Amino acid sequence: MTVLPDDNFRPDRPRAIVIGSGFGGLAAAIRLGARGYHVTVLEKLDSPGGRARVFRQDGFVFDAGPTIVTAPFLFEELWQLCGRRMSDDVELRAVDPFYRMHFHTGETFDYSGDPEAMRAEVGKFSPSDVAGYERFMRASEATFKIGFEQLGDVPFSTWTDMARLVPDMVRLKSYRSVYGFVSSFVRDPRLRLILSFHPLLVGGNPFTTSSIYALIAFLERRWGVYFAMGGTGRLVEGLVSLIRGQGGEILYNAQVESIAVRNGKATGVRLATGERLDAAIVVSNADSAATYRTLLPAQYRRRWTDRKIDRSRYSMSLFVWYFGTRRRYPDVQHHTIVLGPRHRGLLRDIFDRKVLAPDFSLYLHRPTATDPSLAPEGCDGFYVLSPVPHLDSGTDWTTAAEPYRQAISRRLADTVLPGLEERIVSSRMITPQYFQDELLSLKGAAFGLEPVLTQSAWFRPHNKSEDIDGLYLVGAGTHPGAGLPGVLSSARILDTVTPHASEYV
Repeated sequence: MTVLPDDNFRPDRPRAIVIGSGFGGLAAAIRLGARGYHVTVLEKLDSPGGRARVFRQDGFVFDAGPTIVTAPFLFEELWQLCGRRMSDDVELRAVDPFYRMHFHTGETFDYSGDPEAMRAEVGKFSPSDVAGYERFMRASEATFKIGFEQLGDVPFSTWTDMARLVPDMVRLKSYRSVYGFVSSFVRDPRLRLILSFHPLLVGGNPFTTSSIYALIAFLERRWGVYFAMGGTGRLVEGLVSLIRGQGGEILYNAQVESIAVRNGKATGVRLATGERLDAAIVVSNADSAATYRTLLPAQYRRRWTDRKIDRSRYSMSLFVWYFGTRRRYPDVQHHTIVLGPRHRGLLRDIFDRKVLAPDFSLYLHRPTATDPSLAPEGCDGFYVLSPVPHLDSGTDWTTAAEPYRQAISRRLADTVLPGLEERIVSSRMITPQYFQDELLSLKGAAFGLEPVLTQSAWFRPHNKSEDIDGLYLVGAGTHPGAGLPGVLSSARILDTVTPHASEYV
């Protein structure tokens, strides 16, 4: 890594520093570059992507993090800002069905964007709930039109922004949980589970997450679910290329120790090496709680005090096992959700009791179902993700990880991957400790602040810092929240809240 001391660095444009190269940081860098800034992205790790980094081993390509691409126009916009077409660099391929839900009883439900196919699947489980499902989708669309189309890229900078939303929130029953909202439309307990699982994709508990997140059901129907050929890492590579094409730079192994503040304004950063970089504005794509708790001294924080940060609620964490097999499993879909015998009790263990339960529900990702090039010939690549409590559970993952992996392997072998353990040829794991130590997420929470109503919109850390002028936040921990559409929308908000570079000239 080469870092130029600030007194030797004289760009002809004001500099914007972006802390972190996750999707939020990369999108922010491109948008700031298009607004006239010279952008420097600082990445703690040795490769870009943050949660979306890539692991390569034994001939397999494993996407570490997000693999479900929805609202692809948010990516396409970034290419357009650079005068290019996304399709020239990245091929997105539709995934159908979106997910296969596999119940512990052996029943399956293929969740897709095809209205007729979904009616048939619902009818297979409960004919009397088909009409209720249709009403749910209309309600999801109404929520989508408010929560995503009108408010997804609007900053909640003042309490009046929130006040204007209250009538719509009441009308849409946003005070209810996603599960409670779904239950008002369908009666079959299996369908209630199927139609309310989406909050888990953004770090939320369906029994406590605001029903505003029910918009995800219609969002997926509206634009579909996609996979980037070559893996999600191809999207990361494409965004890095756009930044460099704008004249920006990405510095790796560059850990930020603190954000410099003078007279209440962010003026740059200090690296762990002691080097200082000045900037007109600073954008943090680091975990929002960690940004305030560890990068800014307490005397500069009026709202996000240590006490407020410590008393906030945080998302669950994740145990992820990446593995390759020396045979293919052609009957396994790209996305499979393997459900355990418990649902509400398991989520209570994860979110409330914070204990590592002996049972689990799993998300199984088989990218080689869509792109066989991600594994050696005749092999399949997978990751399996299990929601687990964050580090407040006190679990010692140095000893718990391997027994937990073995239990997951047995469960997969008994359900969708027969003979699994004997066919594994590549393996690696990440635990909540990884999210804390490598990704610097407070408590090892995989999605930052939990998306409950009292930590959403105006109540969430603002995209334009409430405490420090010239400091901006993007990523899962700020508004509008986790998931690729939310993270990319947080960067979109910068167009509204940051000054144009010309204002510094």
